[in-house]
Amino acid sequence: MAELATIARPYAEALFKTSGADLGGTSAWLDELAAIASNVQLQQYAGNPSVTSAQTFDVMTGVAKTALPEAAKNFLKAVIDNGRISVLPEIASQFRSLKNAKSGSSDAVVFSAFALDAPALADLSATLEKRFGKKLNITVELEPDLIGGVRVVVGDEVLDTSVKARLEQMKVALVS
Repeated sequence: MAELATIARPYAEALFKTSGADLGGTSAWLDELAAIASNVQLQQYAGNPSVTSAQTFDVMTGVAKTALPEAAKNFLKAVIDNGRISVLPEIASQFRSLKNAKSGSSDAVVFSAFALDAPALADLSATLEKRFGKKLNITVELEPDLIGGVRVVVGDEVLDTSVKARLEQMKVALVS
């Protein structure tokens, strides 16, 4: 999807430059708008020629759970007016990358077979930060297919210590 990345880059960079010290706040409302924009029904609604930009804006701001600041409203209007609603998730992703680069951290997704309690997540976070050598912004997703253990994705690196991966390794060893 190089085209989406190319379209999203100027929006993400401009938003990053104008956010200044409030990168966390901007990231929060941008992630929410990206989640709303990724809805297929909303994209179909916005793509309808009889629907105006103002109507699309009203629907999106009406669905948002938090009150959007003026900067968010202006940004959303620009995105809608330029017909770029479908690019909002990629804009959010690139903005997050710029924010992480500035803070020296990375996003990490931990796939776990079971829900992790706070102490276990804190221990895992400390171990992973030591392993990858940087601060990690961890999100946890449940994936019962793993049977046990975790699979961690940080950027393009994957650390798979799940039971499913070990069983696959044993299967390969036994078959060969």
